[in-house]
Amino acid sequence: MSFRKIKDVVGAGVFGTLLGISGVYADTLGGAEVLAADAWAFKLTPSCYVTTNEKDAIDINLRANYGPHAFWLGHYRRDSEFEQTRTGYEYTAQIPFGELVSSLQLATHGFAGGSINAQIGDSIYALLGFGRTNMRDYYNLNFDPNDSIVYGLGTRLLPKSTLSLFIVKDDRLHTDQIVTHAVWRIVPDEHQRWTVDLSSKQGRATPNDESVSGKALTVTYDNRDIFFRLAQDQKVNFSVENQTRLTIGLRF
Repeated sequence: MSFRKIKDVVGAGVFGTLLGISGVYADTLGGAEVLAADAWAFKLTPSCYVTTNEKDAIDINLRANYGPHAFWLGHYRRDSEFEQTRTGYEYTAQIPFGELVSSLQLATHGFAGGSINAQIGDSIYALLGFGRTNMRDYYNLNFDPNDSIVYGLGTRLLPKSTLSLFIVKDDRLHTDQIVTHAVWRIVPDEHQRWTVDLSSKQGRATPNDESVSGKALTVTYDNRDIFFRLAQDQKVNFSVENQTRLTIGLRF
């Protein structure tokens, strides 16, 4: 059997499994991977999380793209303390002057959430987003507020680069959480890509907690079908702990 046929068979299986389960999560703001309508593409992302004063954790996520559709299935485990399985669906719609990305996600422990994000413009564009959850137990692998609004700007005017600046802000839970991101993506050639995400945060984990502030830096390097990601995150998820994240992933 050819590699193309193997991809089609695996793709059909993932599609059938995930279509029977409602749920979605936006992988990146305004950055959905839209592929040819007749081609499946997969991304396998295993990650390790090392957090101060906590057990180490691992996460594995399989994402499948088919044209404007994306599906994923993932599992997070922190020793014997907490584990959670999630699945989701995302759709990228082309609209006049931009695109609209809507997503839904379900997870064990009764969690459900969704978001809608818009990118309006071309060489200079606006970023707008809105997210809601049912506030059930969930380990936040997004590391931004989920019940939130998003607003910002981006540009493609720089050579071989895109640059965006946006804010993710809690607008529901009275935690005053706000995260500001500056994201630079540079593509030096057709086989490589660097992504640098520098962010700062301020806010409380719950309305009764003390406010914390910190910075985070995430660097991702893509080379053909392999990618590497390293992150250093102060006050991760508005806790008092710091976290290092390492990812080595594969596209196929």
